[in-house]
Amino acid sequence: MYYSILMCTLVGLLSLPVSVFALPHEVRASANHQYLTNKTKPYAVDGAHLPDISWDIGESYSGLMPIQGDKEGRELFFWFVPSQNPKADNEVTIWLNGGPGCSSLMGFLQENGPISWQKGQLAPMPNVYSWTNLTNVVWVEQPAGTGFSGSAGAGNYTNEIEVAAGFLGFWKNFIDTFDMQGREISITGESYAGNYVPYIAEAMLNKTGKEFESYYNVTGILIYDPILGDEAVTTNAPVADFVMANKNLFPFDDDTIALMNNISETCGFKDMMKQSETFPPIGAIAVPEILEVMQGGTSSSYLNNSDCNLFDQIVELATEMNPCFDVYYIGQSCEYPGDIIGDPYHQNAAGSPAIYFNRPDVKKAIHAPVSFDWSMCSHGAFKTNSLGQQYDSSPPSAANNGPLKTVIERTNNAIIGHGLLDMVLMVNGSLLALQNLTWNGQQGFSAPPTKDLVVPYYPQGLVPQSGSGVLGHWVEDRGLTFSTVELSGHEVPGYQPGVAYRHLEKLLGRIGSLDEESDFSTASKHFKREEVNYEEVDALHLVRRRAQLARR
Repeated sequence: MYYSILMCTLVGLLSLPVSVFALPHEVRASANHQYLTNKTKPYAVDGAHLPDISWDIGESYSGLMPIQGDKEGRELFFWFVPSQNPKADNEVTIWLNGGPGCSSLMGFLQENGPISWQKGQLAPMPNVYSWTNLTNVVWVEQPAGTGFSGSAGAGNYTNEIEVAAGFLGFWKNFIDTFDMQGREISITGESYAGNYVPYIAEAMLNKTGKEFESYYNVTGILIYDPILGDEAVTTNAPVADFVMANKNLFPFDDDTIALMNNISETCGFKDMMKQSETFPPIGAIAVPEILEVMQGGTSSSYLNNSDCNLFDQIVELATEMNPCFDVYYIGQSCEYPGDIIGDPYHQNAAGSPAIYFNRPDVKKAIHAPVSFDWSMCSHGAFKTNSLGQQYDSSPPSAANNGPLKTVIERTNNAIIGHGLLDMVLMVNGSLLALQNLTWNGQQGFSAPPTKDLVVPYYPQGLVPQSGSGVLGHWVEDRGLTFSTVELSGHEVPGYQPGVAYRHLEKLLGRIGSLDEESDFSTASKHFKREEVNYEEVDALHLVRRRAQLARR
């Protein structure tokens, strides 16, 4: 039965017009390489012969590039994919994963690159929502000590100023190598990039004259689920409210819920969150005394105040009820899917395929050091403290008079997106940090994020990669947009690539507003229902449904 259904599925698919499967960009790869020169040739990737990739990803370049002026001889690994979009001629976008010490190749393969190979997916497929459809994108493993960038030694940085200086040294070499002087630069990332992106952007914006114009012309930033404030504050203060907002995924009994709320009240978290939910905020949001103690960041301070260390208590209870509970995506249940790039927090089952970026053939194809043992996340970016933990001495980026304020005011083009199902960095914790920030003369937002985030419909074939419709809400004030994202965990471009694509369109000025009811800027005649051939779409849905039923 399953075989016959599958054959009908294939026949049905083959009978459908090619347009149903078109990617949301109407320009096609050219045989000519835009950036291939004698200087770039050592980095050129043969996009038609990447291991296990069954299609030609087109022009791209990757490898280790020295950090200009670095006395330690450190290098950063990058993968650069040019865009065929004519609107991208004078721009370039940087993507940085977080950690600290987590590889941006995760973003390349599972979020916004041209290849999509998700957890539990047997084989890769073209990413319909690759950011390279819109613009030129560079994924950079940084700081030194991260991913293949650890092959030249650990970063051993002590603060974000040093990290930013290292990145700027790399970036100047990159721009000179690819002759991209004068480009408008967008800096994007997620998680710990909530520190990386603002500090790097501020360092670039502080350059002047011809150096700024040639190498460092930052025009905007986009950060997902960022670390913005002190960890003790942004995890413990919002967690009780976060659980109550997602009670169906935290099936605690009434006594546990009552105890949780009582701890939150007693420790001063409830009052703090109420202040953050006032729009506009009325004065600085006071940090409870207990959190002032916990901000010290030592294990003893946490142990001495364990009753108020509410975040860890809730995670422990949730994990008892759901052994596969995942703070990065609270909707996760057992069994946990295998990961081709090796999730550091979940071990793949015995017999799983080799980690993709640790394969010798893959390393050779992308000019990575073959003898180096790559891992998704490593611990060599920052120096460690007495507890063996990486330690970054810089204040959070959203501290008043910190780099986030500067970048917002200098560019008036900053977007922060946040998945609603992320617990490691919660949406109300990020909003708390922003409500306590003053930029462009006022504190916080004047209104909550209530405007609809509209993602256009796009036909995607048998295996859809993202939804459409209202998939979040947003608010924009004085150059900063804050956006929530429905059904998304920590990595928004992975969980909701259509939303991330829309965010990037807004950042690049391709659309005017996130509630705009229009097609993607790289597609046409799909947004309005009367312009879509729903007989084709319904046929696809029917084929998909039959295949699902056949598996039962």
